[in-house]
Amino acid sequence: MYPALQTITFDTITGQQSSLADYAGKVVLIVNVASKCGLTAQYEELVKLYDQYKDRGFTILGFPANNFLGQEPGTNQDIATFCSATYGVDFPMAAKISVKGDDIHPLYSALITAQPHAVRNPDSDFEKLLHDKGLISGQENDIQWNFEKFLISEQGEVISRFAPDITPLDERITQAIESALIDE
Repeated sequence: MYPALQTITFDTITGQQSSLADYAGKVVLIVNVASKCGLTAQYEELVKLYDQYKDRGFTILGFPANNFLGQEPGTNQDIATFCSATYGVDFPMAAKISVKGDDIHPLYSALITAQPHAVRNPDSDFEKLLHDKGLISGQENDIQWNFEKFLISEQGEVISRFAPDITPLDERITQAIESALIDE
């Protein structure tokens, strides 16, 4: 059994220790991000989503990860500079971690255990592309690619999980956020 999500520590991109307990009372969208991915432009929608809901008790936590074709090769400083300069990211960012494999961060192990299946786009061209190139692992519950998203309630429970090609402003995500904020 994994410890409660709130007790699992991680480092911020600036080197401070943190945990989800630091975001108690907020609805949190956790996203594994990468700077050199075909989905990197989702940062733009993440910033808009954050701006839209941050005053209502919502935040985003970005977790850079280099698990997929080396698409997050930089240092934490490189990543922070890229995110700020390119997309104006002002939501909290964690230090680079691993989101799958033998060195998976304990937070991601707990997230996957709590929500093993992601909401997916039916007949996803993105998923088909990953499959055709042999890039999807054999484990159905593994993080599929960069920009997979987990929505966490203010009580620290995993509400939902969204596939990488479901963009941040997709109605399924915004409705889940709205519902979580209303329920809180």
